[in-house]
Amino acid sequence: MFIVAGTLYVDPAERDDYLASCEEVVRQARSAPGCVDFAISGDLVEPGRINVYERWESDEQLLDFRGSGPDREQTVAIMGAEVHKFRISTVESP
Repeated sequence: MFIVAGTLYVDPAERDDYLASCEEVVRQARSAPGCVDFAISGDLVEPGRINVYERWESDEQLLDFRGSGPDREQTVAIMGAEVHKFRISTVESP
C-alpha cells in the first residue's frame, strides 16, 4: 500500500472552478479497484493551494486508473505542483 500526497497551485481566482472540474475524477477514483481513499480539496489558508491525498493498494491499480492523466484544461491551470508517492511499511493507530 502507498500514499500519493502533496499540493497543486492554481490561480486563486480559478481554484473553485478547478476543484469543481475534479469532482467526477474523485468519484471515479473512489470506485476504482485498489483505491482505498482519494481526496482533492482547497487549502484553508492558501487561496491558490489544492491538497491532494490518495491511498492505493498497488502501483498497477493506480496506473490502470490514471490512464492518460488530467485533461488539457486541468493541466494548463496548474501553476506548480509538489506531489510524491510514499511507501507504507506499517500502519498503527495515532
